[in-house]
Amino acid sequence: MHKYKYIDREKSWLTFNARVLQEAADDSVPLLDRLRFLGIFSNNLDEFFRVRFAAIRRLSLSGISGEKLLGGISAHQLLKDIIEIVIQQQSESLRILSIIEKKLETENIFIVHENDISEEQEVFLKDFFIQKLSPELVTIILNDLAEFPILKDSIGYLAIKLVMKKDSEIRYAMIEIPKTINRFVVLPSTDNKQYVILIDDVIRHNLSSIFNIFDYESVSAHMIKITRDAQLDIDSDLSKSMLEKIATSVKDRRIGEPVRFIYDQLIEKDTLNFFLEKMHIFSTDSIIPGGRYHNRRDYMNFPDLGRFDLLYKTNVPLPITGLSLEGSILEKISKKDYLLNAPYQSFSYLTKFLREAALDPKVTSIKITLYRLAKNSQIISSLINAAKNGKKVIVQIELQARFDEASNISYAEQMQTEGIELIFGIKGLKVHSKVCVIERIEEGKMKRYGFISTGNFNEVTAKVYTDVTLFTSHQQILKDISKIFEFFEINYRLYRYKHLIVSPHYTRSRFYKLIDREITNSLEGKEAFIKLKMNSLSDFDMIDKLYEASNVGVKIQLEVRGICSLIPGVPGMSENIEAISIVDNYLEHTRIYIFCNAGNTDVYISSADFMTRNLDGRVEVTCPIYDKEIKNELIDNFNLGWKGNVKARIHSEKLDNKYRPRNHQPIFRAQLETYKYYQNKADKLRNL
Repeated sequence: MHKYKYIDREKSWLTFNARVLQEAADDSVPLLDRLRFLGIFSNNLDEFFRVRFAAIRRLSLSGISGEKLLGGISAHQLLKDIIEIVIQQQSESLRILSIIEKKLETENIFIVHENDISEEQEVFLKDFFIQKLSPELVTIILNDLAEFPILKDSIGYLAIKLVMKKDSEIRYAMIEIPKTINRFVVLPSTDNKQYVILIDDVIRHNLSSIFNIFDYESVSAHMIKITRDAQLDIDSDLSKSMLEKIATSVKDRRIGEPVRFIYDQLIEKDTLNFFLEKMHIFSTDSIIPGGRYHNRRDYMNFPDLGRFDLLYKTNVPLPITGLSLEGSILEKISKKDYLLNAPYQSFSYLTKFLREAALDPKVTSIKITLYRLAKNSQIISSLINAAKNGKKVIVQIELQARFDEASNISYAEQMQTEGIELIFGIKGLKVHSKVCVIERIEEGKMKRYGFISTGNFNEVTAKVYTDVTLFTSHQQILKDISKIFEFFEINYRLYRYKHLIVSPHYTRSRFYKLIDREITNSLEGKEAFIKLKMNSLSDFDMIDKLYEASNVGVKIQLEVRGICSLIPGVPGMSENIEAISIVDNYLEHTRIYIFCNAGNTDVYISSADFMTRNLDGRVEVTCPIYDKEIKNELIDNFNLGWKGNVKARIHSEKLDNKYRPRNHQPIFRAQLETYKYYQNKADKLRNL
């Protein structure tokens, strides 16, 4: 028997983030996009510490070993292993950043420090500091405060040390780096050279102005950052509404326990010790040395400087074959199903569906689930428009969508004001499904239309995340969606669904049955295979079921972008399983599940990954695809990903992120080929 059956999910996640870092290191990736990947890597790591590291730390502090939960490793040991991996990754990210900066210089783009600026730039920066930056600064002198201020989660601060002339007295201060101003300041260009400076260095350049009332001998500034536990503690007070409870919890999050403290490794020891002591951070906590700058997530918004030659070419979203944005979408959907694959195809079809429903006099109601929304959401605008037009609008909005709580509270209050009926979910269950159903009166009878998606109804992330959405008027499927909304309101009753697979009651058992069918078919000598595309695979029981299928000869192909706790290719355990991860310009987010069924292939799309939380602890929806054309399209989508040999890495026990070998095959970049696939579809339509 193989020594281990599973890969630890946290280490697997860190391995995924290492794939993001590989993109930043990849010479074939355009330079400015390499900076973007560095930003994504840093942002991912921040969220990891706020959520997963914090959860394991709580487990460790509770005195529970946690080995059963964590697949054989203790919480204490796992924390140590994570810190070791993260320190190595942080070091690697600094090395990559240095390489990128040198390559940018060959393109006449210079990221300068406060000591590198010219006289002309000095004049520009003086005005910039006085007019824009100085009014936004929060500067606090720390020595004499009765209570040390609370450092905000994941905000950058400059730790200041002032050595006074009189008696060499030392004063400490901190300056909060404002989020209201872009982190990167574009300086006047000269001789066809472009210059960028971080506002951290603009602040350093103006320290003498900031502290001019002090008679100091020397001043130094080094960046620090704290990450806090993002767990929400929901008040059990029955007199408070769910909105009030979540709002209070989000406010309390700012004083969550510190789980990571990052500092500039050049900071003086006495300054570091001062801050650690005042913040009650001790050696048992994760104290991580870093570089001159933290919050490298800001590199996601590095200015393009007009250098589009240093960015990936932007692919224009394509039309859906046979579906126009100018005519009636409902009329088309009444005749057949359509599939939207964003960002390859335009997300505008979804917003057009809701805008049309809002205006259509025959539409009587709209019901929709919302999880993460864009900053200025067109979805919300359409729903408010529908309510103003007399439609009954029911919105299930997930107030506990991690890090989107404040935004969702704001939208909820806005919708309540406009007369929209809100549902705030079910105690103990997040609602992660992405569904919508509308009711329309046609010839005196009610007819339903709707859509089911693998991703959020968010027009901003739809430009970057790959997700599929099924538009349908299949009355039985849509009746099942209506039952889900009944479940939201009367959740002590167990509902039966004829077509949809719905968590938390049915997803695990139904997928077990689908896998069991492939096992039976294989044992009977029939063709048997399973093809699964998802974000994460970490549920041990589901992994065991896939191992069982592998052991009787079922061929299993897995495209798992993130966490993969399954160990593929082990004789006697998983020898018939292959698993890859694609990390490229778009974030792979689609969930497609394909089962051979002895040649009568079944295809599903889903909001659920194979994680315990999705199977047992959330409301998720998996939808069967009945339209033959769409079914073939989704199979094509999976196969295009599976053929990838440029951005595809092999999942393995070694966690080494080896690229899939090409074996003398032509270069096949899956995301590019998927775009071409839809381009060919659109071209064929134009040529008809």
